[in-house]
Amino acid sequence: MKAYLEPEEVTRPSQAATNLRDRLLILLLFRLGCRISEALALAVEDIDLTRSLVSIQHLKTRLKLSCPNCNTRLGRGHGYCPKCGTKVGKVVAEAKEHHRRRTLPVDDVTHQMLQDFIQR
Repeated sequence: MKAYLEPEEVTRPSQAATNLRDRLLILLLFRLGCRISEALALAVEDIDLTRSLVSIQHLKTRLKLSCPNCNTRLGRGHGYCPKCGTKVGKVVAEAKEHHRRRTLPVDDVTHQMLQDFIQR
């Protein structure tokens, strides 16, 4: 099973979209390769129309699981700690957010659609 869409496969949902916002969302997801949450979190300040750039905040959170006894890093499937041998009933979960930004160029079609959407 493939994890991506071919360009011709994107035209169908894009044509089915009934308003500018939905068409723009589909275009941003496909052309920029961003997550839905990242596209929905975009603000006008993240868009540089003079240079045709969009700045995207990385929003994925990662969990770091560790043994409550010896603090060894564990995977989701661990039943026992590989270091101390303790049966792991409850793991210590630490949420790690990566706050990084990536700035991506946009093509002319996306640029025009962004401009139209902002001017509304």
